[in-house]
Amino acid sequence: MHAYRSHTCADLTAANVGDTVRLSGWVHRIRDHGGVLFIDLRDHYGITQVLADSDSPAFAEIEKLRAEFCIRIDGVVKARDASLVNTKLKTGEIEVYARGMTVLGGADELPLPVFGEPDYPEDTRLSYRFLDLRRETMQANMVLRSDVVAEMRRRMWDQNFREFQTPIITASSPEGARDFLVPSRLHPGKFYALPQAPQQFKQLIMVSGYDRYFQIAPCFRDEDPRADRSPTDFYQLDLEMSFVEQDDVFAAVGPVLQGVFEKFGGGAKVDAAADWPQIPYAEALRKYGTDKPDLRNPIEMQVVSEHFRGSGFAIFAKLLENDGTEIRAIPAPGGGSRKFCDRMNAFAQAQGLPGMGYIFWRAGDDGLEAAGPLAKNIGPERTEAIRQQLGLGEGDAAFFLGGKPAQFEGVAGKARDEIGCELKLIDENRFAFAWIVDFPMYEETDDGRVDFSHNPFSMPQGGMDALSGDPLAVKGYQYDLACNGYELLSGAIRNHKPEIMYRAFEIAGYPNSEVDKRFGGMVKAFKYGAPPHGGCAAGIDRIVMLLAGEQNIRQVIMFPMTQRAEDLLLDAPSDPTNEQLRDLGLRLAPKE
Repeated sequence: MHAYRSHTCADLTAANVGDTVRLSGWVHRIRDHGGVLFIDLRDHYGITQVLADSDSPAFAEIEKLRAEFCIRIDGVVKARDASLVNTKLKTGEIEVYARGMTVLGGADELPLPVFGEPDYPEDTRLSYRFLDLRRETMQANMVLRSDVVAEMRRRMWDQNFREFQTPIITASSPEGARDFLVPSRLHPGKFYALPQAPQQFKQLIMVSGYDRYFQIAPCFRDEDPRADRSPTDFYQLDLEMSFVEQDDVFAAVGPVLQGVFEKFGGGAKVDAAADWPQIPYAEALRKYGTDKPDLRNPIEMQVVSEHFRGSGFAIFAKLLENDGTEIRAIPAPGGGSRKFCDRMNAFAQAQGLPGMGYIFWRAGDDGLEAAGPLAKNIGPERTEAIRQQLGLGEGDAAFFLGGKPAQFEGVAGKARDEIGCELKLIDENRFAFAWIVDFPMYEETDDGRVDFSHNPFSMPQGGMDALSGDPLAVKGYQYDLACNGYELLSGAIRNHKPEIMYRAFEIAGYPNSEVDKRFGGMVKAFKYGAPPHGGCAAGIDRIVMLLAGEQNIRQVIMFPMTQRAEDLLLDAPSDPTNEQLRDLGLRLAPKE
């Protein structure tokens, strides 16, 4: 017999009754039933019930066990009484009568329990991640992650993509986040960078004549953490294609993600990738207040400025006298009660706004009646016009925000989500995808400069001609894929012409000499027959988080950092030794 096991803890069935078997695993829990000990023995695959009575040669040793001891059991498979069959376990028809037990690894008193999966402080969980990962939910999440990656690879290979690996140590590049710098021992005073993405390399692969590339790529960004983003590193499905336009990229990657979500989405509805809508960036902000809308929520905001211009509601009327201002309405079907409206008003105040104006419609003596402070100020004719525009009726409401859109869109988007959630308008059994397209190439910074708003290597729509006018009006062939309120993918058709690349960077304040210095390899390559190309990258961690139904990305990463970018298990970041600093020619500034 094998030294440790003849079967896993998920293998045994009624067909094995009478067999002599050997199992190895962890003590999930122990139950003492008056002289009969029951052990739930757990391994990666499942649980098998082991019993030992006073006649068992292993009884005395089993009495000494505690939870999470790693043990080996030798015994005989017995059928459970019909009334004791556990239909929740694969092995629920049988149990193993222990004839021998060996401790393979003892366990100290546990800092957190594995059985039962109670909610425990995250710092404790991450300090003892090896225990946390034994829990059923975490085991399932990590298996899901592995299966999702395998499915992505299979589907990419099926579309004639080839997997190539790109360097982990490279040069610094402006990708929109801070680099992790790596000091060079052989070149004192100089630094490498960990790649924020394989951006330049994958474009160089296209110039090198490899038509379809992909990899499961690690990326490193020194970012502020969020629940859906790691503060240090993440993995993405990275791909690039030659001789393609935007729709060709959509046609390649869409079915891959559709297939992954259909296979691992627990039966939730997934529309065919060919039917995923393409929504211009400006339209997404106008309708949803965000460039990653949750389309499971049917609410669409509308501009209603004309109904308030010159009205009796002085706040909005005066706002509209200023250039660039507008009033938007958030319809709330079924939200027509003062109690609900007051609750949403309080929500807006919690977001830092004075509040939201509202109107709700109810049955009155003479038919439908508009109520609320706004209705009294603007009169029945205007309120009726608003109702007609928004398609609302009795028992419905509408909320209003005004000013320059950039100042209130974010709160409006959150209010739309909150209203949809409160009124139970969201289809929870669906993954709703949408391509967000026509992103602006540039944005104005707080100090009045013009800078890239997204990927600096994107082709401007209109080519060189588009770069001769107002930079803030230039759109790029850039796109994101949104799903259920998350950005899952970002990409672009690339700028492969050196003259357009120089001009694009010049507008953002980079002279040709700086472009040559920072991107010399790519610029040089583009002078030797670069093909038109484009691609994208899909965030694996975020995809698995959605599929697992988790709200925190650390639940689907094997060994994540904390929100403060610390590894509590291996104690990183750590202080360097003096010898390490001498090797690198570095000296640390005194700590403040």
